[in-house]
Amino acid sequence: MTTGLDGLDKGARVVVAMSGGVDSSATAAVLVEQGYEVIGITLQLYDHGVAVGKKGACCAGQDIHDARAVADRLGIPHYTLDYEQRFRSEVIDAFAASYARGETPIPCVECNRTVKFRDLVTTARDLGAAALATGHYVRRVAGPTGAELHRAADQARDQSYFLFATTRPQLDFLRFPLGGLPKDETRAIARRFALPVAAKPDSQDICFVPNGSYAHIVEKLRPGAVEPGDIVHVDGTVLGRHDGIIHFTIGQRRGLGVGTGEPLYVLRLDAAGHRVIVGPRAALARTQVPLRAINWLGGEIAAGSMEIEVKLRSTSPLAPATLVVGEGQAMVTLHRPEYGVAPGQACVFYRGERVLGGGWIAAAERREAA
Repeated sequence: MTTGLDGLDKGARVVVAMSGGVDSSATAAVLVEQGYEVIGITLQLYDHGVAVGKKGACCAGQDIHDARAVADRLGIPHYTLDYEQRFRSEVIDAFAASYARGETPIPCVECNRTVKFRDLVTTARDLGAAALATGHYVRRVAGPTGAELHRAADQARDQSYFLFATTRPQLDFLRFPLGGLPKDETRAIARRFALPVAAKPDSQDICFVPNGSYAHIVEKLRPGAVEPGDIVHVDGTVLGRHDGIIHFTIGQRRGLGVGTGEPLYVLRLDAAGHRVIVGPRAALARTQVPLRAINWLGGEIAAGSMEIEVKLRSTSPLAPATLVVGEGQAMVTLHRPEYGVAPGQACVFYRGERVLGGGWIAAAERREAA
């Protein structure tokens, strides 16, 4: 056999995770065109869209229908797997618990790490597949010590931030055919194959959150966690009351319902005391960012500190930093202060285009006064 995509033998069996969107559909089409034996799998992650009540959300009822229609168009087998219970326990419940702790979680990372890459990789292996392919905009590059995770060629579409928790064994098995393409070319592929989703809009927001209301999900799953409390200035002055810390996020300015004559921002959420701590923007500045649950993809971890770049939010630019890694923990020292660093978000490590790994922000220490 000849070698094709990222070292795969031409004609090899490849499972494609088909969400019903244009990206995963184009991925399946490209692999069919290249001569692979493609099997499409769609995950039912909740009760056919009842949880969201809207179109354009990944893995809802309409999306399952769309994925099946694409598979029919391509002439490939297609299966829908009921992952609803594991998605509820691994992603939705964890999301609600994190919000109730005063964090700002990223459920898409947990979904990729668990039900998609952990569980679906196992299923793909059981089917005798040589690889699992997805429509993520990220690149898998063969390195001297194994597969490496790199940012997408189209930086505006790059999704590497959401895949930092991918393990090395998973990365060995995964393929990302769209990583070198711009979005316009992906849609052109879908049109060329006359796929029924060629003009389908991209999914928006978190798939299981109705109308973007995170508080609604938390109230439903953690009713005891939604308690009123005080809005407190960083100087200790009580400024007002709130209906629950789940209605606030670090760095928030609008909708606080209190005023002191100066712009106020949410600095910290005290879940135990049901307090929202607010203050001036300058008080948001952070340079020390402790992390937990580190996932490392960068080869051997060098002793002592190392100079890297980090992303603290999916849309933020790379920021220079110094990293010191311990046993399952790490400390990132930012070279310049960042604002709105929130526990529960991810801090992802980069060196150039390569993703070295990342971890979850446990807390963010204030910059020492000069």
